[in-house]
Amino acid sequence: MTMTEMIDFLKAELLVKGECIHRPIRHVVASDLMSDVLLVDEDDMLLLTSLASDQVLRTAQIVGAAGVIVVNGKPLPSSMVNVANDLRMTLATCRLSKYDACVAVHAALKPA
Repeated sequence: MTMTEMIDFLKAELLVKGECIHRPIRHVVASDLMSDVLLVDEDDMLLLTSLASDQVLRTAQIVGAAGVIVVNGKPLPSSMVNVANDLRMTLATCRLSKYDACVAVHAALKPA
């Protein structure tokens, strides 16, 4: 499943179309603690978080994430959209809670 398909599946609103939007997603990290995210060593990763901060995008770039989806329908600061554009990082927002988003993502990625 690609970032585009994941955004559609979660009924998320795409805010920034990054350069990895068509990259397949094989791993998902759901965390608000960016120090925990920095410990993840997986390729083709999506970051789900309820933290609406520029630091989320910088952390996602460091770990090589394909994109970030901010859950809980949180309003994002305009600076976050600007940083996503600068980093060419896919950024979306979703109304689902982090738990519900994780359950949906698990169902979407679960092998048939």
